[in-house]
Amino acid sequence: MLYSISIVYFLIFSDMFGRGHGYEEMRYNLTPFLEIKRFVKYRSYMTTTSVMLNLVGNVLAFVPFGMLIRWVRGKKTGFFTATLAAFAFSLSIELVQLITKLGVFDVDDIIMNTFGGMLGYIIYYILARFDRKRSKKIEKQ
Repeated sequence: MLYSISIVYFLIFSDMFGRGHGYEEMRYNLTPFLEIKRFVKYRSYMTTTSVMLNLVGNVLAFVPFGMLIRWVRGKKTGFFTATLAAFAFSLSIELVQLITKLGVFDVDDIIMNTFGGMLGYIIYYILARFDRKRSKKIEKQ
């Protein structure tokens, strides 16, 4: 719950990440990879911080989400379900930004957030397997 509140705050309400106090009209990007390509193409004209926050930050912000899904739900939640949950959570945040005009609805954010959730699930899965193998090795000794 605390993670969800933190993500919503930082992605919608935080001025630290270059967000203004709102727009007069709805702003959106519905073209997949448009903003990603723009950040890559014009990276030499932007600060490293803005490029990293937008590209890497969107992925990293959702890594804990993927890990938490697997940790909380255990084996009941498979990779596809966790991916769908990350997608749905990201879409919800983007829709709130669109409706409230506090940000820009960006399909690239959904793509990167979903990828971050997938990555988090995979990381947790690998760590859990490693831990199980280590535990079995300790039990045999």
